[in-house]
Amino acid sequence: MTRYFNTEGICSPKKHYMVCLNDRLKLIKEKYVDRGKYFVINRGRQYGKTTMLRALAEYLRDDYVVISLDFQMLSTANFADERVFAAKFTGLIQRTLSRDSEWRDVIDRKAFEKLTAMKEEEDLTMDVMFEGCSEMCETSKKPVVLMIDEVDSASNYQVFIDFLAMLRGYYLSREYNPIFHSVILAGVYDIKNLKSKIRPDSEHQYNSPWNIAADFDVVMSFSAGQIRDMLTEYETDRHTGMDTEAVAKTIYQYTSGYPYLVSAVCKIMDEKLTVSDPLSDCKSIWTAQGVEEAVRIILSSRTTLFDSMIKHINEYPELKKLLHLMLFQGEQVAYNADNRIIDLAQMFGYVKRNGTYIHVANRVFETRLYNLFLSEEEFSNAMSTMARQDKNQFVLDGRLHMELVLEKFVKHFTDIYGENDEKFLEDQGRKLFLLYLRPIINGTGNYYIESQTRDAGRTDVIVDYAGEQSVIELKIWRGNEYRERGEEQLVGYLDYFHLEKGYLLSFNFNKKKKPGMRTITVNGKVIVEAVV
Repeated sequence: MTRYFNTEGICSPKKHYMVCLNDRLKLIKEKYVDRGKYFVINRGRQYGKTTMLRALAEYLRDDYVVISLDFQMLSTANFADERVFAAKFTGLIQRTLSRDSEWRDVIDRKAFEKLTAMKEEEDLTMDVMFEGCSEMCETSKKPVVLMIDEVDSASNYQVFIDFLAMLRGYYLSREYNPIFHSVILAGVYDIKNLKSKIRPDSEHQYNSPWNIAADFDVVMSFSAGQIRDMLTEYETDRHTGMDTEAVAKTIYQYTSGYPYLVSAVCKIMDEKLTVSDPLSDCKSIWTAQGVEEAVRIILSSRTTLFDSMIKHINEYPELKKLLHLMLFQGEQVAYNADNRIIDLAQMFGYVKRNGTYIHVANRVFETRLYNLFLSEEEFSNAMSTMARQDKNQFVLDGRLHMELVLEKFVKHFTDIYGENDEKFLEDQGRKLFLLYLRPIINGTGNYYIESQTRDAGRTDVIVDYAGEQSVIELKIWRGNEYRERGEEQLVGYLDYFHLEKGYLLSFNFNKKKKPGMRTITVNGKVIVEAVV
């Protein structure tokens, strides 16, 4: 069977091109499982949690009996009460161990049959079920590891809170009451401190039924090197002639190693770009331009991952406010573990901690969020209306004429917003430029914000259009010295992108300013400056 890139469900190295997980599996085994830790793997949607659990179960087989369950297979009725849940749970254990002949010589038959027979008892309770699990674990020839995937799907049920509490009790007394050697729960939500609806009057309360869980700090995103190794396997099979190092680096720059996004980019390049023009052959597909085209397709597609993002933004207005503040006003938001919204944003995978501050997790998420927020204003904003009217002027012989884009932006901005105060311009200037830019490149080009340079005074917008890049630095004008420093920064960035020409858009609050365009040369680089 020819392997392929997979974005639907669990990945298998026999069927799919995927990053090698052995290093992190070894780390999880030695740091957590071998030490008997109870822990939660909570990451965002489509972050490879289920693939990791399946691979880990296989990796642990030589040393452990692994009971791997999926709470996604349980219905609401299975959480109706204690007896129903206990019966279902023992049934799942029976099914899991019975279908693997390897465990027959390891698990004590009498203890196993005693436990599984409990599901037929009319008066079965949770404590009786745990006594059966304890006896099975005590008599097993190998330590027993319990894995439960999609565990947060059960977090709204009292019976599950009781289950976690009893797990905690056995963990604390396992020297006298043997139980599972290690327990691994996986899901999006961190259930260590669980907010659960447990009363019919819809009141909510926080519970800590599983605060014994060890912090799980294993990196699950992919590095550029790991992506390169995966592409090397693909290249060995397909012989495209790609520079695997360069392509992997570009994929990482867009995705920051988010597992689903890495696979999605590669899948599109492998399956969809093979008939695209001008990317008509494999060697031209597996390039930076091919990655950019794949990203453009992803950004214009409906996916479960993006649907979840939209849902969460609508459910949590404060989350939307936080992301909007970071993106459009360049606010550097300090990480605070006690801030509920920051914690949610990090738990969902939309932001990452970078030292003291948080930032949006990757360029794809960032651009998708920009597109979402801008689209909410696009058809009511005067600058966006002007851009749609001017759109056909800016592409000459298939190339984007960025200097003309800035020239027209200055004219329209001055006409519409020239009399607004400094506060308005500082808060809205960058958003208005993106509202003007988006209709011009939409459907053909990409843009992204260079997060390393974004702050309250500076933002670098990188535009990819038909294989050519333009760098536009957006800067709040705070005097000539500040402007000159901005020009030097832009020159450094042009060197990084191997470009000879760049653009500087200055928002000048000086009442004596002269809006317009000028072209200068700094250290051999041409800089076109637009002042509004």
